[in-house]
Amino acid sequence: MAKKVVLVTGASRGIGKAIAVKFAKKGYHVVINCAHREQELLQTKKEIEGYQVSCTAFLGDMGDYAACEKLFALIRRQYGTLDVLVNNAGIDYIGLLQDMSSEDWDRILRTNLTSVFHCCKLAIPMMLSAGSGKIINISSVWGNVGASCEVAYSATKGGINAFTRALAKELAPSNIQVNAVACGAIDTEMNQWMQEDELIHLVEEIPSGRLGRAEEVADFVYHLGYKGSYLTGQVIGLDGGWI
Repeated sequence: MAKKVVLVTGASRGIGKAIAVKFAKKGYHVVINCAHREQELLQTKKEIEGYQVSCTAFLGDMGDYAACEKLFALIRRQYGTLDVLVNNAGIDYIGLLQDMSSEDWDRILRTNLTSVFHCCKLAIPMMLSAGSGKIINISSVWGNVGASCEVAYSATKGGINAFTRALAKELAPSNIQVNAVACGAIDTEMNQWMQEDELIHLVEEIPSGRLGRAEEVADFVYHLGYKGSYLTGQVIGLDGGWI
């Protein structure tokens, strides 16, 4: 049986890297992408190839449609299809909304939300041709309830949640499932700005008593990408009971 193909955006580190490695361990050919961290992306590629699968690394901003088109043209040439799309690329912004520049607002919307539109738009024709497909969007609990000083980030994740539910209805008749994972506090570089006392206070708020691990997100995303043909249009919390 031919190996399946997965694309993971924002895969140079953290959750994205863990997801890409998980699919590689399960025998998928893996396409990985990030916008800036070329050396880390190439290191991830090397690690993935250690599992005897092929890996294509592409440096480019998925918020830029021209760059996204180049990536999907490459996928078509090298693999001919795409079975699983994981939209993970994302950035954060911490600060008061009144202090946020319009340039920062545009950048976070383009990176977190517009990239999802671009990748889905270009992945859907391949999935329609194959008669199946999985789209998994990495969201956040802040997309459900919002976070003070993270208004733009919360808005993009809330947009992803609505996008997921709507697109799932659109694609369900074509046997393409679309779901989102609303992550809680995951132990990645995105949380390293916190002081030790802030981190202790955060953990005290989480019923499970700890931060989540990137590998736990990866395990769940793999399950969504591998099984569950009747599960679609869901935004599933993975937060240790926090929210």
